[in-house]
Amino acid sequence: MADELTLTSTLNKAFVPVTSTQQLVYALIEVKPNEVVSQSRMSLNFGFVLDHSGSMRGAKIDRLKDAVSLALSKMAPDDLVSVTIFSDSAEVIAGGGPLADKRGNLNNRVQRIRAGGGTQMSRGLSLGLREVYRQFAAERVNQVLLLTDGQTYGDEAQCLRLAKEAGEHSIPIQALGLGDDWNEKLLDEIGRLSGGDSDLVESPDEIVPLFTQTVERSQRSVVRNAQMILRLVSGVVPRQVWQVTPHINNLGYTPIGEHDVQVPLGDLDAEEGKALLVELLLPPRQPGRYRIAQAEVMYDLPLQSIVGARTRSDVIISYTTDAVQAEQYNAGIMNLIEKVTAYKLQTRALAEAEMGNIQGATQKLRAAATRLLELGETDLAEAANLEAANLEQSGQMSSSGTKKLRYQTRKLTQKLPEL
Repeated sequence: MADELTLTSTLNKAFVPVTSTQQLVYALIEVKPNEVVSQSRMSLNFGFVLDHSGSMRGAKIDRLKDAVSLALSKMAPDDLVSVTIFSDSAEVIAGGGPLADKRGNLNNRVQRIRAGGGTQMSRGLSLGLREVYRQFAAERVNQVLLLTDGQTYGDEAQCLRLAKEAGEHSIPIQALGLGDDWNEKLLDEIGRLSGGDSDLVESPDEIVPLFTQTVERSQRSVVRNAQMILRLVSGVVPRQVWQVTPHINNLGYTPIGEHDVQVPLGDLDAEEGKALLVELLLPPRQPGRYRIAQAEVMYDLPLQSIVGARTRSDVIISYTTDAVQAEQYNAGIMNLIEKVTAYKLQTRALAEAEMGNIQGATQKLRAAATRLLELGETDLAEAANLEAANLEQSGQMSSSGTKKLRYQTRKLTQKLPEL
């Protein structure tokens, strides 16, 4: 059995009561690289695709240039780097190649970027992806970092086609939206189709740390193509599978037989790994200790030339007639459940608002605000209550509030509680 990854399974309660009906339990499944693997770093084939349209004037373009310069300083000399800028046209100001050959010249070119023009994102994406395609190498992390602060005009379908092609070629796009005036649905879909992600940059001062974090996270993507098979005992029914670290995401699952389900994990961070929260319905049982599932994770380690390695962990629970035992809960996992619930409530509220169900959206936003307050997230709770008030008064949510709730509630679990 492979030992490059540590796979552990912990239930929200170790004991359930003996009953005649189904019961819901939550399994926290954590997968992390071992100490040796966690010290590894991947070489990069990294493309910056940067909006320099007129709306980027001032602090935005200044902080963007600072962010690129600092991100470059975090890279190794043999990392491959390209920089593409776009407005209503696009230009590759640095073609893909080793950073060692261009560091000084590249920084000078970045500092000469000026803001102006409209926004056509597909032009920049097309040129930027071409540079990464041209240098593609399986032993590197091949990735595009996209930043925009505005709506792209008339080329959304082309952007999505490019994102889909990037995903098919294993080139994820990390899409960052700066400020309030950008299309979050488009960036979310670009991230999803490419196998990447999307995020909110609330202010120009946040560009620098987010660029640095993206580069460092890419360097730590040492476990590739991970997927989990959850083998369930007869009678155990899966309901939902949530990623809880590095951020909250509804992963869903694919049935692969009568009792097995498959969950894609993608690349794993060398230090943090990933944690999943799996909702399971248990059948009635007599008192005793039972295995209810087995988690198996398959993965590749390019730096070690390992393909298709596997590791397993059993999920064990006890049925009891002792009422005191049955009332004992794992506080850390219950805290995670509360955070996922808050995320689900605001997600459903946004969906209700889009469908015109103002009353339903308002109720869910206020429920989310209550949960967030209980979690100590006062800023997000205030945002949820403010958007509920906006809905009641005008029938609409603000662009800034919508984005804040959509993206910040994803990050409620970024620091996993101690179990």
